[in-house]
Amino acid sequence: MEVKGDNYKIWYDNNAATVNFKGVLRLNGVEEYKEIFKLLNDVMTEEPARITLNLMHLEFLNSSGITMLSKFVIEMRSKTIHLMILGSNNLSWQGKSLRNLQRLMPNLNLTFV
Repeated sequence: MEVKGDNYKIWYDNNAATVNFKGVLRLNGVEEYKEIFKLLNDVMTEEPARITLNLMHLEFLNSSGITMLSKFVIEMRSKTIHLMILGSNNLSWQGKSLRNLQRLMPNLNLTFV
């Protein structure tokens, strides 16, 4: 599973149960994030024991993208799947934005590298 754009790439590594995000995501509105949201939901439907979202190489995510991730986290609350999000200490937007996701799902494992 993979979604590509001019400035970004999102792909699922089945062996590691990890969705990797790379580049800059500045799509217009939640509607344009549907393909990425579908990829995340497809991974969730497989019901692995855990899912890791690797955002360490995602340089920017606009408010529509954060809304999309928030909706995914809210859907994950009803599952028994362990969710881990990897962020980067070097990308300032991630600190506050990703911690807000943890408020939506307190047992979310949030790690900054």
